[in-house]
Amino acid sequence: MDLDLPDLSDNTYLITGSTSGIGRDAALRLARRGATVVLHGRDRERGRETLAAVREAGGDGAFVRADLADPGAVRGLARVVSERYDRLDGLVSNAALSLPERETAMGTERTLAVNHLAPYLLVHDLAPFLIESAPARVVVTASGVHRRGEIDPDTLAFEDDALGTEDDEHDALAAYARSKLANVLFAYQLAARLAVVAPEVTATAYHPGFVPSTGLYRSTRGPFRLAVVLAARLPGVGTSVSEGGAGLARLAASPGVVGVSGAYFAGRERDLPDERVHDATLRARLWDASADLVGVDPDWPRAVFSGS
Repeated sequence: MDLDLPDLSDNTYLITGSTSGIGRDAALRLARRGATVVLHGRDRERGRETLAAVREAGGDGAFVRADLADPGAVRGLARVVSERYDRLDGLVSNAALSLPERETAMGTERTLAVNHLAPYLLVHDLAPFLIESAPARVVVTASGVHRRGEIDPDTLAFEDDALGTEDDEHDALAAYARSKLANVLFAYQLAARLAVVAPEVTATAYHPGFVPSTGLYRSTRGPFRLAVVLAARLPGVGTSVSEGGAGLARLAASPGVVGVSGAYFAGRERDLPDERVHDATLRARLWDASADLVGVDPDWPRAVFSGS
């Protein structure tokens, strides 16, 4: 995929979930153009190896270990970036998980907490830095499976019977789909709010396609796990890590999408998300409910300018 990336030697990017899969591939693509890339993951050894690869590719950066299920760790990641660097040209929220067991974090189901609430809190904390660095971009890795998701902002808090039995693989997939719908709703609502106060900061959602070789599905089990393993071994099935990473890097830095905001991309092409994404009331309700769960004022990023 021809990305036409410019010289990025003066640019800094944060990519969560960047020690493997499409996040790592995107980080290396930016590094080859001279970018500084702040890497994030939970495995120190993979973090060190990826940072070495970034430097070998011609870039620089750092690795920050953080468990995104912990809001304190999310805020710590934001502090490291804002205190260590003098600008932030792109925040790529790529980290995600899909769990076969029901676990809780941030007062809700863990998949939703890591896949949606953590990005929400991270962008909140870094919004002033992004605005100061503008033009800047926020990219949220979503999924086409968001169309299967069901979400009620009034019932985000975890309930024992919310997702069925913990050994039901379909429930894990439903939780993942719900979190991906939340990702797209968040990206569009963020774009709408930024357009009012900081139009040079853009927000887009990205569907890389089904990437069977990624580590995202390593915790799944049962029939779905078997299907993923088989798909990873069959040529021509799904999207490669390289293709997925290329699309992610393109949205983060390519001149070809400069100024594009409030949009959903499937690979290289702009696509239509589920029609619910255009429901401004649903987006606003999710925004406010998310703010309540992570403990922040929902009036952001406007609050950056009001000083609150």
